[in-house]
Amino acid sequence: MEIVVEAVYEKGVLRPLRPLKLREGEKVRVKIISKGITEFIRSLEEELQVPKRDPLEILSEERDRL
Repeated sequence: MEIVVEAVYEKGVLRPLRPLKLREGEKVRVKIISKGITEFIRSLEEELQVPKRDPLEILSEERDRL
């Protein structure tokens, strides 16, 4: 599962701003991004893998191949 959640750091604890569907004691990986909104959006865009080709074109080719 991969989600992006805003959180607040208070009194030594990182507290999510919305409920998380996690089991008690479940380990997670946290990436801290403490920047302005523009930098935050850029960092998300860099993480997203945007297809270099049109997905419909790829799907059509796969259908033809079958």
